Formats: sequence, structure tokens, C-alpha cells
Amino acid sequence: MSERVITISFPVKENILLSLKETKDEFAKELLYSAALLLYRKKKLSLGKAAELAGYDRITFIEKLQKEDEYIFNFSEEEIEEILIDSEKIT
Repeated sequence: MSERVITISFPVKENILLSLKETKDEFAKELLYSAALLLYRKKKLSLGKAAELAGYDRITFIEKLQKEDEYIFNFSEEEIEEILIDSEKIT
């Protein structure tokens, strides 16, 4: 069963694209990546879903994050402490 795809459109003045020196497709791809990254940072999307929104497979998305010095795992201090405590219980 295939998932339903919804198309979202909005106007962008041509001078914005000219200023960015990007085509409409390049701009759309960059905008999707930026939105995916923002939603991932806010923990609204998982890494896999953010990659899907951006139009990348998970590995390619991770590689892109690494090239841009973005954190792949963004845990709060409390989450890190919980992970460390749980790992100490295992060993």
C-alpha cells in the first residue's frame, strides 16, 4: 500500500531565487532539507522521518549532517544521564 502524498505550494518572488542564484528545484530541495533539519532539532521528527522529508535515505542524510557539522544525536543532559545510568546497569 503506497502512502498518500500531499503537495504544498506557496509563492516565492523570482528576485529571491535570483539573489540566491538557485533554480526553483534547488530552492525547493534546500527548503525541504532546512525544514527537515529544524523539525529534527526540535525533536518533532525522528532522524529517519527527517531524512524522508528532505528526500534522502537515512545514511545520505547523516552524511549531509556530518558535512555541515550538525549533531546527529541531540540529547538533553537528562537523557544522557539516563543513558549512562542504564548502560552502567548492564555492565
